[in-house]
Amino acid sequence: MTSSPALERAPVSPWALSAFWFGTAFHWLVILLSLVPANVLLFVGEERKGTYVGLLTLIGAAMALIIPPIVGAHSDRTGRRLPYLRLGLGVNLVGLAVMAVAVATLSGMSGFWVYVLGFLLVQFGNNYATAPYSALIPQLVPAAQRGRYSGAMGMLQAAGQLLGAVGALVVSLLKLPDAALFALVGVMLVIPAVVTMRGVGAADRADPAPASTATSTPAQSWQALFAYRPFLWVFVTRALFALGQYSVQPFLQFYNRDVLKQNDPVTSNLYMLAAIIVASIASALVGGRISDRVGRKPVIYVAGTTMAVTALLFLAAPGFGVALGLAVVFGLGYGAFTSVDWALGSDAMPSNASYARDMGIWHVAFVAPQFIGGPQGALLDWGNAQSPNLGYTLVFGIAAVFFALGVILVRNVPERVTGRTAQPA
Repeated sequence: MTSSPALERAPVSPWALSAFWFGTAFHWLVILLSLVPANVLLFVGEERKGTYVGLLTLIGAAMALIIPPIVGAHSDRTGRRLPYLRLGLGVNLVGLAVMAVAVATLSGMSGFWVYVLGFLLVQFGNNYATAPYSALIPQLVPAAQRGRYSGAMGMLQAAGQLLGAVGALVVSLLKLPDAALFALVGVMLVIPAVVTMRGVGAADRADPAPASTATSTPAQSWQALFAYRPFLWVFVTRALFALGQYSVQPFLQFYNRDVLKQNDPVTSNLYMLAAIIVASIASALVGGRISDRVGRKPVIYVAGTTMAVTALLFLAAPGFGVALGLAVVFGLGYGAFTSVDWALGSDAMPSNASYARDMGIWHVAFVAPQFIGGPQGALLDWGNAQSPNLGYTLVFGIAAVFFALGVILVRNVPERVTGRTAQPA
């Protein structure tokens, strides 16, 4: 007798399954929000900092746009996930070493281009691992439990970001070289990856677990995938939230220095990030469990509205103390969003024959908006050249618009999609 999906259990714990996402969150927070802004400033100078940080963001977005769907499709054909995670992890570590060497031994534009090479390797390796890894939630977890697993993933993502901020802060306070921080990032990426690989173990096989609620129909073409209404709207709304995030994330360190007038913007930025992350941990696990009972969309409505309003209020913050309080409020919204993000995406998969490819394409909705960092960086520099801090008004205002659009359009996403019927948009 077949058990009810609600009674089925996934063959891996939510904590083991989410461990690699913890390491990846630690990795990207330290690199994108601490190392890259500070390192680029040393390489290129004050006047071009926004433009070149935006350039690195564009490069990363291009890699993340191309690699996951291709690697995911190959993973679906082989029926394996973990070999891709291992290979991607190795390339990722090589890239970190190249970036560290560039910072420690080189300078000027020649050093910057070596740094870019390392960044390319980091992006390639991490994205190579991500798409097959992303397929594990829809493949292994019953629909009725995906909110819980998504909440665990959101919580560990936030915890990874928090420890990343703390680690970067400790390295900064101890005046250690950046090479020490790159080494810490590598260690904190490897250990959680091993936990996930050991936890998944025998579940990494060709046939999806019977807990899956998606159909066993053949994989659809890329065009048909976007004609499937649930996937289309999940993709669009996730992209809008990511556009809001990446509109401001690369420039928070500069905001602390130029708008909040902090003498040590690296340290104050880390305090602000820690406030966001601690608050997001508080709301992530709760939000995921609530979404299993009331649905994903009500959680998104509250989370997105909170982020949109707070993004605007940052512009009116009279000082660092108020901005830190706003960071806590923003973190509550952000944690609630991440708690249902993976569940919403997993619910929208149309076929279990192409989980990795489809999740890789879904992941593009989060990483492709990194392209916004390029024009936003140029807009930041242009606006600040016209009037003091005008660039920050433009960048934060645009972020608020993206969050608001995500809230408005998420109503088009059907609830509790099982993939049984592919409805055109």
